[in-house]
Amino acid sequence: MSSDQSQRNRDTKKWAGIFLAAKVLVAGLMILGGIGLLEAIWHNITSGFFSEEVRQHFNWGYAYANRGENDKAIAEYSEAIRLHRDDAEAYHSRGLAYGKKGEYDKAIVDYSEAIRLNPNDAEAYYYRGLAYANKGEHDKPIADFSEAIRLNPKFAEAYYHRGVAYEKKGERDKAIADCTEAIRLSPNDAKAYYGRGIAYGQKGESVKEIADYNEAIRLNPSNAEAYCNRGLAYANKGETDKAITDFTEAIRLNPKLGTAYYARGTAYERKGRTSQAKADFDRAAALGPEPK
Repeated sequence: MSSDQSQRNRDTKKWAGIFLAAKVLVAGLMILGGIGLLEAIWHNITSGFFSEEVRQHFNWGYAYANRGENDKAIAEYSEAIRLHRDDAEAYHSRGLAYGKKGEYDKAIVDYSEAIRLNPNDAEAYYYRGLAYANKGEHDKPIADFSEAIRLNPKFAEAYYHRGVAYEKKGERDKAIADCTEAIRLSPNDAKAYYGRGIAYGQKGESVKEIADYNEAIRLNPSNAEAYCNRGLAYANKGETDKAITDFTEAIRLNPKLGTAYYARGTAYERKGRTSQAKADFDRAAALGPEPK
């Protein structure tokens, strides 16, 4: 038997004993105080008992989730919900576990129930927005991120992800505005600079694009995509040597980044380095396109 299961068994026996003692106490009070007193006391005792049992299941779920054991976490949160169907926190947490497993539809159902029970939970809106975004939707994430921001105007992550959703819809000015606000609220957030750089690049503002990639790389030097995108910006400006340097670094950081091989191959081809270009094109073809 695992140590976790042993602890669970000890907890169950402890609370069973408490529950039995409570029944004996109430039986005695029934004789002394009558049925009305019995019902009131019994309701209070059982409510407290089940609240503690719910909390135990929730805490075990939290512990399993922190260890990456999402199936076990889901089972514990589900038991907490079975015992107390109005526990918004349990729905929210089970939604997180489903999201980590990539089961976004189930996550959305749980976040929606958490929101119904607690309409002021900004994070439930935020995480439901992420789940919708991971399903490839744009309008629903924007609506959820907007509500999260309304409830918590300093929610930098919500601004950033709403900006990403706007960028995917082609609304680049809105994307830039949201990433800029995310940067104001969290100046060391590398991904906000990276996201704004993408939007500037789509608008053809290469100077601002490169400046944002520079900052993203300074804050997170291991971001292969930032090097690759900066390389593309340099290539578009005709600065081929700088582009090759950035593509090479992107490949060093992520040897499976097919876009970087293809882009470097194109840059080599411009320089007349045909054998190196061919090697990169072959490698890009073998890797195939990256998932979107």
